[in-house]
Amino acid sequence: MADVTIPEGGFWPAPEIPQPNIYPMEWRVETEKLAAIYEKSKRMVWNPADLPWDLLDPDGFTPEQRLGIMYWFSVLANFDASGPAVFARATIQAFEKHEEDPVRKCFFSITRDEMNHEECCQRAIALLWPGGPLDWEPRTDLERAAHNNIGWLYHNGGRYWNGYTTAVGKYSLAVLFTSFMMGEMAASTLFRGMASGTVHPLFSDMFHKIGRDESRHLQICMTILENEWPGLTDDVRGLITRQLRAGFVFLSMILWEPPGGFWELPPYFLHNHRVLMDHAREGGLGVLSYDEQADNWRLAMARVRAIVERWGIEFPAIPELDIEGVAVDVVDPEDIIPVF
Repeated sequence: MADVTIPEGGFWPAPEIPQPNIYPMEWRVETEKLAAIYEKSKRMVWNPADLPWDLLDPDGFTPEQRLGIMYWFSVLANFDASGPAVFARATIQAFEKHEEDPVRKCFFSITRDEMNHEECCQRAIALLWPGGPLDWEPRTDLERAAHNNIGWLYHNGGRYWNGYTTAVGKYSLAVLFTSFMMGEMAASTLFRGMASGTVHPLFSDMFHKIGRDESRHLQICMTILENEWPGLTDDVRGLITRQLRAGFVFLSMILWEPPGGFWELPPYFLHNHRVLMDHAREGGLGVLSYDEQADNWRLAMARVRAIVERWGIEFPAIPELDIEGVAVDVVDPEDIIPVF
């Protein structure tokens, strides 16, 4: 066997790799708890195609109820369909910034889960309203209202995505994961309520599985934040306070009703949104009432507040829920980072 070649004077050092870059590859582990959560995520994988879709009979609903349920899943898709892309981009950033290996793997696991959640929206809409969310021709006033509302909803989703792609590289893990934590806390709250409220076995199974995923995502967020929050500067604390308000503003569209600030909506949107949600509720989807949604949001906000205030982070005022705190305005899409 030939000997290796050693040049006179020794091997030439490889050029320094400009950063950010995914190279050099490394698999550093600093947080064993995150590695364990990733292993658990692999054991808990489920396939949306295996849900009992044959139980979802469109003829079992009135046309208004089918439209309302399609509308609810279209609203959910504004958040869940952004999840795979948002966390895929965050995964790339975690590689480029050479975060420890379990952080990168946990990002990947969330990306995979969010793709499952998006698929649930896709399948439910396709079965109940072919061509939904927008590739269909409305024929009644109610259908025209739903079609128009979804168009406005996705206009705002596009603004959020453009803002996110601009802003994500600017923020530290402490800020990013506070935003993600807000989203996962909200999602856990939403799907727990939906799973217990729905009368349909398919939706019950779906919401239980999605809720279990979101609880694991919340555990990932909290584990990372336990590493990131110690030693925060006042500037970063202020950014986190702003992100908490942004999370409430953005997520209220699916968890309650959209407050002013970020959302660009026509004056008739909210009334028609309520009418369509009523039809989804009457169809047995498990949509909570206005007051029940407000109570759920208050509970989620109380949990988040208890967490962040332990680290000296001020909580923003949420006047819509009569929650006192620091006054924060959120109107710029770059302020909005949270996802499901």
